[in-house]
Amino acid sequence: MGQQDVEVSADPQALRRFERRLIADVDALERMIAEGRFDAGPRRIGLEHEFFLIDDHGRPAPRALEVLDKLGGPGGVYQTELALFNLELALPPLPLAGASLGTYEAELRRHVGLMRQAAQTAGTEVVAVGILPTLGWEHLTLEYMTPAPRYRALNDSVTRMRRGKFRIEIRGTDSLFATHDNVMLESFNTSFQLHLQVTPEEFPRAYNALQAAAGLTVAISGNSPLLLGHRLWEETRIALFRQSVDTRADHQLRRGHRPRVFFGDDWVHESVLEILRDDVSRFRAVLPMDDGEPDPLAEVAAGRAPALKALCLHNGTIYRWNRPCYGVHEGVPHLRIEHRPIPAGPTALDAIANAAFAYGLALGLMGEYGDVGRRLPFHAAQANFYGAAANGLRASLTWLDGSIRQADELVLLLLPLAAEGLRAAGVDEALASRYLDVIGERASSGQTGARWMIEGFNRLRASVPPDEAQQALVQGYLERQRAGKPVHEWTPVGLPGRTHRHLAFQKVGQIMTTDLVTVQDHDTVTLAEAMMRWEKIRHIPVENDEGRLVGMFSLLDLLAALRDGRQGLDDIVIGDVMSRRLHTVTPDTPTREAIRLLREEGLSALPVVRGDELVGIVTQADILVVAARLLE
Repeated sequence: MGQQDVEVSADPQALRRFERRLIADVDALERMIAEGRFDAGPRRIGLEHEFFLIDDHGRPAPRALEVLDKLGGPGGVYQTELALFNLELALPPLPLAGASLGTYEAELRRHVGLMRQAAQTAGTEVVAVGILPTLGWEHLTLEYMTPAPRYRALNDSVTRMRRGKFRIEIRGTDSLFATHDNVMLESFNTSFQLHLQVTPEEFPRAYNALQAAAGLTVAISGNSPLLLGHRLWEETRIALFRQSVDTRADHQLRRGHRPRVFFGDDWVHESVLEILRDDVSRFRAVLPMDDGEPDPLAEVAAGRAPALKALCLHNGTIYRWNRPCYGVHEGVPHLRIEHRPIPAGPTALDAIANAAFAYGLALGLMGEYGDVGRRLPFHAAQANFYGAAANGLRASLTWLDGSIRQADELVLLLLPLAAEGLRAAGVDEALASRYLDVIGERASSGQTGARWMIEGFNRLRASVPPDEAQQALVQGYLERQRAGKPVHEWTPVGLPGRTHRHLAFQKVGQIMTTDLVTVQDHDTVTLAEAMMRWEKIRHIPVENDEGRLVGMFSLLDLLAALRDGRQGLDDIVIGDVMSRRLHTVTPDTPTREAIRLLREEGLSALPVVRGDELVGIVTQADILVVAARLLE
């Protein structure tokens, strides 16, 4: 998706031409590999870092185009992303040997400084975090999508393939079960992507090494524990990204068809062609285009390196956590592996330390063991990856010797191997030691960005409402990020000040109760009375068998049933006495409007709905909590 000039055609003939071009591109790649055309010079690396734009209160700010305009427009190192509250920084490739990691740290700091200056003139701020804690359902509408044809085409194509709503199911300390009708959930993820140049001959060993290392790089770098107010995985991006662009229709899900975001099914045995052929065979084209490129096989026959635009575009819509990439530099083709699991942030020092550990561990594994696929069952590497994403440094991982160790212990155990991998690649030893020391201190302390956020959120939630806690967490995170100390040295976040407290109560979604007790219309009044007494509540939403809100049952309805007296309460069903005249609000309804409805309609509670789904309730008691909080 890095291509900026995608022009998508809806013509079925264009799809067929694109498919033929894909096959030709793979055949051309095979011939170039057989003829030894690929760059075998110094090993190069590259970095991409994504960011959120936020307002003065830590909430997403859709100002990317304004910020990019102040930076000279998109292109070069600064790029748009799917959402208007995201930006991407892509640093040019450098040789891995020498002091390049230090150069990247300095360049990352410099560019972030420039981005911050541009953002501040547009009334925003830049923050690097895997998932921004203040993101809400209101940020998932298409009005937040960057107005570029390729993004709209991606959304249209993916939703058409899905043939229904996207289902989000993530279990953690809290659990999130939801549906959504576009791809904007993808924009909730920001990453720090690493590129490692390899030769075709070493590709299988390098790819397998990065696959084996992925569980450890995720465990040590976790920075995405909160999504829509829910405490989920330490690296929730891994679960969310998989589900946010899942194009599988229901019949494909039943057959076990692969998602477009996945870890893999097996080790690579012989060639990068195993992956690329498999992806062309199993995944339909999302963005077919007419590129006008010359015939790639003719280009190879003429001694030139074709761009393979169709293959690169198709490859960019399949999100393996380690993804092969093809490129051409100064007329010479090269292969790269893009390591995608690491989240954005917390600081430039943390990010480059994550890179040093990933590169060093992968190269160390190659040097020590050759092909790790011969020593570790693939299913164990896969389980390591998802276990680390869920549990971070506390995950239990299986290693090459068959032992099962906690991730923090294994990271510390493997630091010498990572150091040897960097040393063998010619990386400056003082720099390598500096960055790996950061990894060691983080593993020893157990404080990743994810743990800092979770522990801070838990403390804040004990004292303030959820939305206020999320804003305070982002403000505290940004302050520490700007100070530049590595995350293992961050102090706990404090309670929020009062200056902007009212911003945490502007919409119903910020104050509503989501832990709901509900009944169905065929339940008895006796059951409802017991539930109200036990839960100390005065009203219960009533749903039908399909889960749709059909009424409200209140104390007044209970008294009416008691006055009836012609039959016992055990014989009266709620549907006979509930209130069917419903006043509802949405999470985006202004709190002032909810207060007006409660007052003018003489109501004690308002159900909160999103579409036809009941998502919460706001009561007079909730309004009193808001008033008390604002008066403190």
